[in-house]
Amino acid sequence: MSSGLRAFARLVTVAAIVTAYVALHLAITAGMDLRACDRFRGAPVRVAAFTAALDRYADGTVSARAEIREGDAWFEENAPSGRSRTVVSSAARDAEEGRGSLARERVARLAADVEQDQARLDRELSSSTATALYWAAPAVVLLVPALWLRRRRRSGAAEIVDLVSQFTPRQPWWRRPLFLVASGIGYGLFTAGLIAAGMGQRQGYKMPPLAFVLLLAGGLAALGAGVLILRYTRPRSARGAAQALLADGRDPVLYLRSFADDDAAAQVDDSGAYVSIHSREEQLTAALGAVGPVITVGRPGEPLPRLGAARFYLPLDDWQPTVLRLMELSQLIVLRLGLGDGLWWEVQQARTTQPAQKLVLLAQGGLPGVAERLDEHLPTPSRLNEVAGGSPWASAVIAFDRVWAPQVHPVGPVPRAKIPRGSLVRRRVRAMKATLAPMTVYTPAHHLARAMTAALASVGVRKRTMAWRATLAAQASLMKGLTLVTALALLSWLVFRALQLFGPW
Repeated sequence: MSSGLRAFARLVTVAAIVTAYVALHLAITAGMDLRACDRFRGAPVRVAAFTAALDRYADGTVSARAEIREGDAWFEENAPSGRSRTVVSSAARDAEEGRGSLARERVARLAADVEQDQARLDRELSSSTATALYWAAPAVVLLVPALWLRRRRRSGAAEIVDLVSQFTPRQPWWRRPLFLVASGIGYGLFTAGLIAAGMGQRQGYKMPPLAFVLLLAGGLAALGAGVLILRYTRPRSARGAAQALLADGRDPVLYLRSFADDDAAAQVDDSGAYVSIHSREEQLTAALGAVGPVITVGRPGEPLPRLGAARFYLPLDDWQPTVLRLMELSQLIVLRLGLGDGLWWEVQQARTTQPAQKLVLLAQGGLPGVAERLDEHLPTPSRLNEVAGGSPWASAVIAFDRVWAPQVHPVGPVPRAKIPRGSLVRRRVRAMKATLAPMTVYTPAHHLARAMTAALASVGVRKRTMAWRATLAAQASLMKGLTLVTALALLSWLVFRALQLFGPW
């Protein structure tokens, strides 16, 4: 499935979910309107009984007082907010206070008021039913292409899913859903704690001291609890490679690296004013998500998968054929250079069997002999030592044109662009920078994503969203928490309305 079709499939799916939610909410509203109409059907009989009770009470029959109260209670419970309920309530009060003649005057037009309220209820029922049907029709219509696109997405990835599934450990069916629910609790606590602590920090001077201390302490406690829960549950709820491929549908990005680099990739960088729990590899995976789902070979024997690229596990003695086949099925190969012989075998195989634009190399700083060894595989020197910096995680990105000429781009802060001349343009640029600057997190993964964007663009591959994906991935916990809280609020409201409709009260 292409990126454009995948984006369209997501749009259709979101539209189907939204319209289905609205249709369901409107259907519940129509059901409540129908229930209100049914409950008010007996109003004419109640009017006759209430009027007769008023007459008897005015003639001195004390026992009619209970019937008056019963009629008032029935209209209070079953009548809509309208004139009939008001008239009955006022008449009952007048009767209680001894103004019988006034009470009978009030109910003189009660039968007509009831007919008007019944007509209004019928109109509301008709309107709510029609509106629910209007929303249900597009929901059903959108459901068909959404399911078809989902089936196409899964069938398009069938070959590589079958291959990867052979090397993905099987887990009990309940394991991932259970830890996803626990992760949801962690995301909620993380978000609530972050918002509460931030509010206490910014608005604390306006609060009483006790309220400020409670808000700040509670926020920090919730934030810490959320972080601890997420550290435990996120690796246990991570998708395997087969699940990630089925969920995305595009040809994957094959990420190859030395297992010794996993510790550096698992580092969480300081993101400035924001609290982040997402590793460098998670941010790199998010950036490469502009191309496709990212899969990689997991370290054999690790008890839990690392967060970032979706893992599968190959045998130590027979991994080369599978890697070669995955190179063919992938749309991009991202390989982190190192000192291991296995990595250089992969470089050689990609160089001899794959198109040049399919390979991207990530070079680390401070590794001796890497540039010289790379040049042995290339038709022209890369001059990597002249461009690469000293970062031990990623110092340069190398892409290749059609004749395997290397395009080396250093990883690091990008120089500020000059603001164009002209007062109007200058004001717009400053306003945009002021708006976007607080949202930008300049972590090493952000700089790496910018370098990858430039490297791919130099060989004709345009992926402009990679840096923003890396930036947003650094704050994924906050966004997931807000999304989860919003979804739970909407679902809770729908359940509450359903209980109102089907409940016994």
